[in-house]
Amino acid sequence: MTLTDEVTKRIITRLVSGQDYRIEVVSLINTKFLEYAIEFFRRVIEAKSKHEPVTVDWYKQEFLNPDLPSDELIINSGLNKKTISNMYNSASRNIVLQATSEHYEQLYSSIANLIEQEEDFDLTLTIRFGDAKVDLTLSESLIVINTLAVKRAELRGGAWSTAGKQVEKSLMKTLCLLYKVPESHYDLTGLTDSQREVDFYLIGRDQTRYRCEVKLMGKGNPESADAIFARESQVFVADKLSDLNKQQADKLKVKWVELRSPNGHQKFKAILDELNVPNGDFQGSIDQQLTEVFSEIFK
Repeated sequence: MTLTDEVTKRIITRLVSGQDYRIEVVSLINTKFLEYAIEFFRRVIEAKSKHEPVTVDWYKQEFLNPDLPSDELIINSGLNKKTISNMYNSASRNIVLQATSEHYEQLYSSIANLIEQEEDFDLTLTIRFGDAKVDLTLSESLIVINTLAVKRAELRGGAWSTAGKQVEKSLMKTLCLLYKVPESHYDLTGLTDSQREVDFYLIGRDQTRYRCEVKLMGKGNPESADAIFARESQVFVADKLSDLNKQQADKLKVKWVELRSPNGHQKFKAILDELNVPNGDFQGSIDQQLTEVFSEIFK
């Protein structure tokens, strides 16, 4: 999943304004999921209209087809790549084909056992598109529900990961442009001398390079902060930081910015001054300034 420029702009606007950005990601997940659900239901109707029951065989033919890419097969079987790697010590194509087939057979067996145990329970899922109408039995409905649940989980994980990776560098560049840091005094490349990846460099007047990292993390993600400290970054920009995160940063002499704190972005200006990075005062309304900055970043 990729973010459009407009979604990226809205996320950065919320971050710099000290607002929660997560609603933008949730809205994106909802939109993508509903689009998928509608398209999936169309495929169900097509199958039922051709008198093909939505059984394990139909599902395997449509969603566990060996010709599909590995990533799709993994998601459609209700697994994820990391689980397969842990179980089989590999995620090669042959392993993926084996694991997804085995896992789905177990899933269908679980559905059959559940239906057998719940004899008094029934469910009919009716799907309509125009004049077309199909009714799914209990087992068919459970297969469909499982498929949608797996897809929702895939979209959710992909959207949050993408939001972090795609927004972080643009956010740092936005902060630099807001405070008029010359282009020669920041760098978007991301490798340290030891080849560790970082998000950004600030460059002082004496050409000293300061490693910067960005994490769109909440207070409940201490591991993300630990990763920053392990990389020996000198500047840490985050959405929210716990008191422990701040204490860790202070102890390690890592300068930090918490954007969700009141006027959080202004601390970035103070850090620029401390590091002797050329900059200018923030002027005008935040909305007006961001509009001008975005016209430069998203040409």
